[in-house]
Amino acid sequence: MSRADEPKSADTGVPKMSDTGVPHAADTRPPGTTTNKRPTSPLWALALFRSELTTTLRRWRTLALLGVLALIPILIGVAVKIETSDGGGFGGGRGGGGEGPAFFPQITNNGIFLVFASLAATLPVFLPMVIGVITGDAIAGEAGSGTLRYLLVAPAGRTRLLLAKFTTSMAFCLIATLVVALSGLVTGALLFPLGDVTLISGITVSFEEALLRALGVAALVALSLVGIATVGLFISTLTNSGIAAMATTVGLVITAQILDTIPQLHAIHPYLFPHYWLSFADLLREPVYWDELVKNLGLQGLYVAVFGSAAWARFTAKDITA
Repeated sequence: MSRADEPKSADTGVPKMSDTGVPHAADTRPPGTTTNKRPTSPLWALALFRSELTTTLRRWRTLALLGVLALIPILIGVAVKIETSDGGGFGGGRGGGGEGPAFFPQITNNGIFLVFASLAATLPVFLPMVIGVITGDAIAGEAGSGTLRYLLVAPAGRTRLLLAKFTTSMAFCLIATLVVALSGLVTGALLFPLGDVTLISGITVSFEEALLRALGVAALVALSLVGIATVGLFISTLTNSGIAAMATTVGLVITAQILDTIPQLHAIHPYLFPHYWLSFADLLREPVYWDELVKNLGLQGLYVAVFGSAAWARFTAKDITA
């Protein structure tokens, strides 16, 4: 779903009238003299980004996807509450074996763990699929609806428009992550007790420090998604079909996740964008383990550099009249 085509004014051949009712004089400037172009100030570039972000967030599809993300922590919290209502423990936590930290059993002790459990549950599939849908449609959706050519009028230009689409995608990664985190925090506060938090390493910290760590975890999860977001933007420049771009991006997410679970392919695992996603749990240790956190950020930066450059090269040479 993209912007509706704006109506185009017809050229009737009649001289345009000024505010006083007098026709404008014909352009008598010497040949080769150019008209004054609208300045491409940083404020105008910011307005373009704001317009792209507002358009994305106002779409019903986007609101529906964010609603689903907000619902997941609620469902997890209610499920844990029901299972532990008889005084028993929760047995659905994920343990070792590279499957992620066991946050679920800790939810009943402290509601803030619902934030971490929700992010751990949505990061492998739901969050990247939502990002894939949004970024896959960024360019292809505009091209398919015919609005792309109108977006490329001066002073926007292809590079500035692509940069606006990219920054919008990065902002949406943060927004989607915060939706999950805030929903988990509110649900956890309503259903479970809050207080001092015992970290994975066994150290107890204050609730205020735990909130800061939760904010850091949300930021790390958002940064973990920038790689697939850039890949989706690149795929979006390859086709004029928004549905095809979205399906390809989501399919790539699923394929990478499957490849990352095959032991025989361990040699390529460190180069797959989802390989270090669950390393955000290392921020809940004291001291913090930075090794895999840095590797994750470096890998995402590499994907941004490679596929961002590829998207720029493709988009600047794209025939938008085809």
